[in-house]
Amino acid sequence: MPATRRTALRHNGDVDWDAWPVGPYLAENYRLLHPCDRGVIHHHSRFYRQFAPGGLTRTLELGAGPNLYPLMLAAGAGRRIDALEPSAANLAYLRSQLTYGPDDSWEPFYALCRALDPALPATLPEALGRVRVVRGDAGDLDEGRYDTASMNFVAESVTEDFAEFTSLCTAFARSVRPGGRLVAAFMERMPSYRIGAGPVWPACPVDESALRAVFAPHTVSLRVSRLAKDHTLPEYGDTGVLLLTAQRPCP
Repeated sequence: MPATRRTALRHNGDVDWDAWPVGPYLAENYRLLHPCDRGVIHHHSRFYRQFAPGGLTRTLELGAGPNLYPLMLAAGAGRRIDALEPSAANLAYLRSQLTYGPDDSWEPFYALCRALDPALPATLPEALGRVRVVRGDAGDLDEGRYDTASMNFVAESVTEDFAEFTSLCTAFARSVRPGGRLVAAFMERMPSYRIGAGPVWPACPVDESALRAVFAPHTVSLRVSRLAKDHTLPEYGDTGVLLLTAQRPCP
């Protein structure tokens, strides 16, 4: 069942993200290729296929976490992919995947990514070879540094404060150069949640109108679509997934 909301809003800085439960999170969400994953992969693959193979000098995955498939998708067009992540637990997992090779469970994800985009390298380790793991968060982003930026299930999953959610999304939008493009996925209307029997993690329930209000002042060509709720996943209290693409305006 969804976690009960607390009276006092919790913020990103109130939580020990170094203790993020990587193993249970992967077991619940990414050891199998769920319908939700297929939907996000199809959407994001279309986004990256608009660019020439290797045509992006530097791309960003903000709050990469232990989810590898957004990094896979960027490898067709991106020559360098910065996986920006603050959590010690997630950093350790990412670095182990790059150093010792990815878990076998990621192979079906990569098979789908490559079927949709033949420009991807022949193997998953080759694709991940373009990734650079960087410790940091949205507050460390320089404005206009990236050609494209991606964010998946992050800003709405780290704070209960809509103002802080807005600030995180604004930093994400500003991380790309003028004319640069954004792609993102958000849990729709998800309350604060649990992974397994662990503690309650903060979240900010958002819908399409909220995303449009947050991103419209900073972007053009804003598009938001929706995936239906995936009942093969644990019950986090969400109502589906929202998918976003946008462009930072040129001067």
